[in-house]
Amino acid sequence: MFLFLAIGLVLFTLVIWWAVLGLHALLLGRMPGRRLARLVKQPRLWGAGALLMLMGGNVSPSLCAVGIGLIALGHVRGPA
Repeated sequence: MFLFLAIGLVLFTLVIWWAVLGLHALLLGRMPGRRLARLVKQPRLWGAGALLMLMGGNVSPSLCAVGIGLIALGHVRGPA
């Protein structure tokens, strides 16, 4: 019983952390930290994908897939 509670707490913490990262990227247009700032080329697109994936994951799998696609596009450099 205690194991399920601990796993649930860890998953809830990860969801909150993911939502904060998505909001930070979407609203401010940059990623926190050196590593994430270096990896993500288009933070607003990444943030929109992260939030869409969080909200759409329970509603429909297609929204989750679109969110994952936006996150992947956020890692690609934009047009020159």
